[in-house]
Amino acid sequence: MTINWKKYILWFAQEHVDFRMGEFKSIAKLFDLRFQILTENTTNPYWVVEFPNDESALKFASRSIALRCVLELWSHGNSLTDFHKQLQSYTKENDKEINNYFKKDCSFKIIVETYNKHLKQAEKIQKIESLDYLPIEGNVDLKTPQVEWWYIEFWGLDPTNVPEKPDDVLFGRLISNGQRHLIKELSLKNRKFIGNTSMDAQLSLLMANQALVRDGDLVLDPFVGTGSLLVSSAKFGGYVLGADIDFMMLHARNRPSRITQKKREKDESIRENLKQYGCAERYLDVVVADFSNPLWNKRVKFDCIITDPPYGIREATEKVEMKQSNKSNVRTADMPHYPSTSHYCLQQLYADLLSFAANYLKIGGRLVCWLPFHREDYTEEIVPRHINLKLMGNSEQLLCGQTSRRLLTYEKHSDPELHDSNTQSGDFIVTEFRPRYFDNVTESRTERRLRKSELREQGRIEAMKRGKNLPDSRELKISLNKARFK
Repeated sequence: MTINWKKYILWFAQEHVDFRMGEFKSIAKLFDLRFQILTENTTNPYWVVEFPNDESALKFASRSIALRCVLELWSHGNSLTDFHKQLQSYTKENDKEINNYFKKDCSFKIIVETYNKHLKQAEKIQKIESLDYLPIEGNVDLKTPQVEWWYIEFWGLDPTNVPEKPDDVLFGRLISNGQRHLIKELSLKNRKFIGNTSMDAQLSLLMANQALVRDGDLVLDPFVGTGSLLVSSAKFGGYVLGADIDFMMLHARNRPSRITQKKREKDESIRENLKQYGCAERYLDVVVADFSNPLWNKRVKFDCIITDPPYGIREATEKVEMKQSNKSNVRTADMPHYPSTSHYCLQQLYADLLSFAANYLKIGGRLVCWLPFHREDYTEEIVPRHINLKLMGNSEQLLCGQTSRRLLTYEKHSDPELHDSNTQSGDFIVTEFRPRYFDNVTESRTERRLRKSELREQGRIEAMKRGKNLPDSRELKISLNKARFK
């Protein structure tokens, strides 16, 4: 069957660039979209892509978080001369299809967008006036236009080496905006219940897309924390479950993360988070559980497992362990029991996580998780592998210093053998993140505080020599803290 391809411009936000391709392919698989990517350098803020029709472009835009907007491509040139020739040719060849956009009763708007170069308002108007050969008869409407066109100039990626002329000039009709409004809607700033390691809205939504969360899917986060990943999954239609070993976190009895908050509110919980975003009916439950000892029935099958295991920095990597005690005291039924915990090494944690996914995911289900590492240590050998799981995505996010983390996406293609699935894990070596994180620090916290204190004192003495009257820094700090908590 011959496909009549149409060209479109995908205009992306220029952040988390390494996640862009993974999200694109995941959404294409989610909706079974046919496509052809024509842009060679996928780090550019725009891609020229071919879809069979507008419906395919709209489906992609309905889920993409990285996408700003999708445009129907009318002209694309490497110089202004070629660009205008192509646009004039396009309007003549497609006169019947696009004639309705130029009628008197069709209001319009033209947006001038540039990348890596700032244009003044007068220059933008000049760009618009250069398109005077378009047979537009409608009225300008800047608020609610019936048709919206975008004029785009791309001036390269290097801000220190801006070319004299734009590398690419594009023009197209707006088809749809992406879903970036969800980033603000689900922002942690306004969320009811958050913690020290709550995943930000944008990354959690990207993870949900890569997990192929569909309406009605059963989604699990085995290291749920404050439930940020459950929120994004429920927003896309999944029914969500969570588990965590931290009793105090799940019951919102730990110390609040917001500096202006002295104690937790009584109604803070993961359920309240989902209720806040209109997803309460998709919340199933969260349980206190040790991941190293799975509690789920073998008949339970999840559509997606989305998680961010603890790294041992702000949250401890722990598991329950029985310890021998020589104490003669006998515990009675009314005495509370606090189980003993021990360190849960990352090597064993990821082996357990992949084995768990191989056992409890449906065929075609996905596991999406983060892997922390020191950039000097990264090789393909440290990426966890399992014989029943196929690695579909591996995207890097830079953290502080020499540390990074990678978002790994696995897809289950077969069931484990009847014997213990732990033997199905591939050979991989996950180094402990916490020792590498702190051993790489060039100076301790105490040394850093003393160094900064000496610099402040030196600056204060130099300022006094210049005759500047400085306030008492200690008194100033106390007064600021009083004003903050008043």
